[in-house]
Amino acid sequence: MAVLLKSRTLSVSINCDPGRVYKFVSKPENLPKWAKMFCRSIKKSNGKWIAETPQGPVKVRFTGKNNFGVLDHYVNPGPGVEVFVPMRVVPNASGSEVLFTLFQLAGVSDEKFAEDIGWVRQDLRTLKGIMELRKGA
Repeated sequence: MAVLLKSRTLSVSINCDPGRVYKFVSKPENLPKWAKMFCRSIKKSNGKWIAETPQGPVKVRFTGKNNFGVLDHYVNPGPGVEVFVPMRVVPNASGSEVLFTLFQLAGVSDEKFAEDIGWVRQDLRTLKGIMELRKGA
């Protein structure tokens, strides 16, 4: 039987059209604007996105543009390690619901996982503020 990772899916309701939210979040250049707890800056180098994080530089690979609200990305913190980060924006009446799933990887303590959950919550609140204040930034 397969061993499953502990996970937590967080969501935020945003009073903004899902197409506008998707368009904003799907642009890697916008990552430092809303995911401030994770990404200080991001640049493209040799065709790959490199994010400057509190733990140092990491490669980030993004799912291609799509019509389904899929914003999955993969974080590469080191050689041979790739972390899958599922993310979606779905309609919620005339607004949006953004869903972000975080997995507790092997070797990550419960305390660190709780800290990561707090970071994601903060980033989702930041995204909500940007999208509702600017109505699509």
